[in-house]
Amino acid sequence: MPTQPVPSSGRHIRDILRDRERSFSFEFFPPKTAAGADNLWRVITEDLAPLDPAFVSVTYGAGGSTRENTIEIVRRIAAETAITPMAHLTTVLAGREEIRQVIAELAAAGVHNILALRGDPPRDMPDYDRSADEFAYAADLVEFIHAHPAADFCVGVAAFPERHPLATDLDTDVRNFVAKVKAGADFAITQMFFEAHHYWRYRDLADQYGMPAEVPIIPGIMPVTNVSQVQRIAQLSGADFPQWLYDRLVAAGDDPDAVQRAGVEAATELCHELLEGGAPGIHFYTLNKSPATREIHANLNT
Repeated sequence: MPTQPVPSSGRHIRDILRDRERSFSFEFFPPKTAAGADNLWRVITEDLAPLDPAFVSVTYGAGGSTRENTIEIVRRIAAETAITPMAHLTTVLAGREEIRQVIAELAAAGVHNILALRGDPPRDMPDYDRSADEFAYAADLVEFIHAHPAADFCVGVAAFPERHPLATDLDTDVRNFVAKVKAGADFAITQMFFEAHHYWRYRDLADQYGMPAEVPIIPGIMPVTNVSQVQRIAQLSGADFPQWLYDRLVAAGDDPDAVQRAGVEAATELCHELLEGGAPGIHFYTLNKSPATREIHANLNT
């Protein structure tokens, strides 16, 4: 494959995706400790930067709980690397003035890409009343970002191939997704899934309901290196953890290296199927680790 140009940190993701035949990108979460922050910086700059990612994203904790850490990480990526960073931004427990301030802070930090999410309330607030939010839906946040005085943002949104956990059915969810895109989204990234047919069905439904042809839907893939951990994440996100994958991983036994090999092999097969079928790229949920992601990336580029 020809070498792709290294993006500058200030570029819009929509332009980077347009320039690449297929993209690879990585997602991280803000660590809770100084040691974790040091390790994440090493993962970003030493392990994954050499893979020339189209962009990297940094999550925003439930209820905005990691706001300052998220902003600091994307600011540092923008200032000290050639990688294009994207900040997640959620509306739960945040009013318009707070969101306006976050957008201004991101703009001042040289961050020009935002993933606009409705988000989840903290786990210790199971009775949280979403009707009290000033932004009812992610589409409202998309419009608000574009209306900001400092607006020079490329905006991404989330897609849920197996439907959003709060949606009544997939058709309704996809209709709402297309409306969210038409509110001003430049691209979408899917929630994790483990079987390609979920992605194709979702994409076809989106096309049926008027999805703009120029807006790519990037599959989000999480390599399984710890079965119980990923099962918990899948349950929280509403993703199906198929029995065949569970059996395949359990067959690797109690050897963590064998489990990782089995997980990397399964994820590589899924990514191959998606890319060969026309998916525009792969967004890896790394859990702040690099070995499995680097192995899959290598498998896909040999």
